[in-house]
Amino acid sequence: MGAGHSHGAGHAHGHGTATAAHRGRLRVALGITVLVLATEVVGSALTDSLALLADAGHMATDAAGIAMALLAVHIAGRPASERRTFGYARAEILAAVLNAVLLFGVGAFIFAEGISRLISPQHFDGGATIVFGLIGMVANTVSLLVLMRGQKESLNVRGAFLEVMADALGSLAVVVAAGIFLATGWRQADAVASLLIGLLIVPRTWRLLREAVDVLLEAAPKNVDMAAVRRHIEGLKGVEGLHDLHAWTITSGMPVLSAHVVVSQDVLEAVGYEKMLHDLQGCLGTHFDVEHCTFQLEPAGHAEHEARLCH
Repeated sequence: MGAGHSHGAGHAHGHGTATAAHRGRLRVALGITVLVLATEVVGSALTDSLALLADAGHMATDAAGIAMALLAVHIAGRPASERRTFGYARAEILAAVLNAVLLFGVGAFIFAEGISRLISPQHFDGGATIVFGLIGMVANTVSLLVLMRGQKESLNVRGAFLEVMADALGSLAVVVAAGIFLATGWRQADAVASLLIGLLIVPRTWRLLREAVDVLLEAAPKNVDMAAVRRHIEGLKGVEGLHDLHAWTITSGMPVLSAHVVVSQDVLEAVGYEKMLHDLQGCLGTHFDVEHCTFQLEPAGHAEHEARLCH
């Protein structure tokens, strides 16, 4: 940085992650998920229902995913250091990626078993399967209500919410398949239900993975229109140009932005650096939801000076 040129840092906020705010909800959902998992494993053994076993397998992955999210919250809560200046907040995103990979694995297993049973259908206890499926539906509905609020703010909570939603629909598929079997004797209904559960898993898992990868690749946050940000900043009195504008997400609920803002020397001398920074912060704070902003104020010609230094 050349002498006489000031840098300004925008307002800083606490770096608590979005998932941490809903830790209690995740714990409740984990307890319910483990309870339903145990119930469905017992139910599958008693009824020989593949759909019930498929739903239990998905529940096991859900439990692992929620447990990883809670572990990631614990890791992400560790303080920042000189080496890791944002702390361990990205641990939540890594957990979301691992969760998605596990879900894809479960989906592949369900498809393989479902196709096998379509070819070689097996008898199962329809009446008992309905009972266990209804237990799963009720429990998953409670978990959905618990996670409803947090899924709008955190990728990890959203992942758990989508998984529980798929579980609830899977439990419904189990009940419907068992009902069809009791009414018609069509044994393939169980395999069809398991395949439907697999179809519920894959699209939602893909969206979760895509959003997590976007964070890892430091794509601009979905709710931040970079063109609009540029227009708002360039529209401020005294701003002559803007370069090195970047926005990315550290973890769910923690978007950040940095920019080099070229300001006319006359305006800087008239209002001062502090007032100019307040105007920039106020502009973004009013129109955009960005956790942390950092601005470098530059007089005209400074960008060319920096370019010469870099070369």
